[in-house]
Amino acid sequence: MSLATAYIGLGANLGDTEVTLQQAVDAIANSAGIKTTVTSQLYRSDPVDAPGPSYVNAVARVHTSLAPLPLLALLRQIETKFGRQRHFRNAPRTLDLDLLLYDELAFSTPTLSVPHPRMHVRAFVLKPLIELTEDGRQLKGRSMSDWLAACVDQHCEVLAHQPG
Repeated sequence: MSLATAYIGLGANLGDTEVTLQQAVDAIANSAGIKTTVTSQLYRSDPVDAPGPSYVNAVARVHTSLAPLPLLALLRQIETKFGRQRHFRNAPRTLDLDLLLYDELAFSTPTLSVPHPRMHVRAFVLKPLIELTEDGRQLKGRSMSDWLAACVDQHCEVLAHQPG
């Protein structure tokens, strides 16, 4: 069985966000079809186009035997377990899990678009993603570092305290 490499964006801005993200990573890592998980540092960022308190964000790289849509279904189940509710677009959330990249695939369905359609304009995605990807990875014909340079107006910093 061949494994795909997928990148998952994690974010939360309600509750104990650092603990939530660590527990979410553990839930992903211990799920059927997930073989290995590596996680970036945690970042604090201001909401983009959304109300509410600051977010804590990270990116996880997983090796998985799950196809993209079953992987998305798993992520939605984990969000629900952590109390995620979808009251309105960009509402504050206990946990947000986004499938950012899946191998080199590029596709769009009514349920899922890969690569994630707004990841290249979000510092809170690009900074942790750059930690986990090889140099030179391109998004929409530009390097992730080039995209990140265009996000200088978005506050996003590494958390000084990282959970153990």
